[in-house]
Amino acid sequence: MSALYDDVIGQDEAVAQLRAAARSPVHAYLLVGPPGTGKRRAALSFAASLLCTADDDEGCHWRVVGGTHPDLVVRERAGPFITVDDAREVARLASRSPMEAKRQVLVLVDLHLVDRAAPALLKTIEEPPPTTVFVLLADRLAPELVTIASRCVEIRFRALTPDAVAARLVSEGADEAAATAAAVSSGGRMDRARLLVSDPTSAERRRAWEDVPGRLDGTGATIMTLVDELLAHGEAVLEPLRARQRAELEELVERAQMVGERGLPGRREIEDRHRREQRRLRMDELRFGLAALAGAYRERLQAPATPATPAAVPASAVAATLDAIGAVNDANAALEYNPNETLLLEALLVRLSSAGAPVSYSPTRPSSSDGRAAHS
Repeated sequence: MSALYDDVIGQDEAVAQLRAAARSPVHAYLLVGPPGTGKRRAALSFAASLLCTADDDEGCHWRVVGGTHPDLVVRERAGPFITVDDAREVARLASRSPMEAKRQVLVLVDLHLVDRAAPALLKTIEEPPPTTVFVLLADRLAPELVTIASRCVEIRFRALTPDAVAARLVSEGADEAAATAAAVSSGGRMDRARLLVSDPTSAERRRAWEDVPGRLDGTGATIMTLVDELLAHGEAVLEPLRARQRAELEELVERAQMVGERGLPGRREIEDRHRREQRRLRMDELRFGLAALAGAYRERLQAPATPATPAAVPASAVAATLDAIGAVNDANAALEYNPNETLLLEALLVRLSSAGAPVSYSPTRPSSSDGRAAHS
């Protein structure tokens, strides 16, 4: 098995802080940074350093990193927010006694979505059981997190640069040109870059989103067709992840057999994690598509002016295009709350049809958009 933190790239300062913290841990750590920057991987490596001793064999590390160690608890939200009921369950889990190690590690994901449960969660973190170490993961420090953050050791994760992502992909055997393209399209996310570099359809999927403005005709039938096509593209991108997950499960089963385990401890938890990973990838694919769609609209604002036509795009067209970009940005923000993808896209395309942004603009042919809303 690879060494701890090997899969956490571009975060030397954060990793150094976690390695130092493992020598004399306190009750709570808050890992903050953009999604895809390695917080979760780092949290599992940190947990392994807390739960495994020098006398343990390699099997302890792979059980922690694989999510099957009995003293590791990874808590995910069930809905769009971390609720008061979730906070109560965290308190219950935190009060358990360790089964193998001297302590247990409780990893709470998506703390930035704590919403109204912050006071209940704060109470648990302020008065933790002596044998529990909290590792909290957040994409950002929302205002409601300030008090919780003050009770934790805060460790910052920086956005990954395309160069760092591409270099890692090349070191893993990817073609340099493909690695560079995947790194640029990944938005600084290592997990997504790994999928994109082995996915020859990413350019085709981007074009499908960029073509949406030109295909909208104000009818509900067209909207339904577009939604079906875009979701089908998103479903196809899941297959490389599913292949990775199958390989991971097979490796874990093999390792369990090598150490004399009957079956795979924690198999249900691993399969639950795989389902969550697939859900996150679907959301990532939608973000990828929405970014391409917003870019297609922005290009309409950049039509070159000439001496004969100093205003290359009329004010009405600019306003319509800005409305369209705003609609795409609103849909992107809504992804954080695990919406129904079909309904989200249908609502977005209705708004884009209503915005009436022109397909193209020629100085000698004004836009003829009538701004009609589509109805399904």
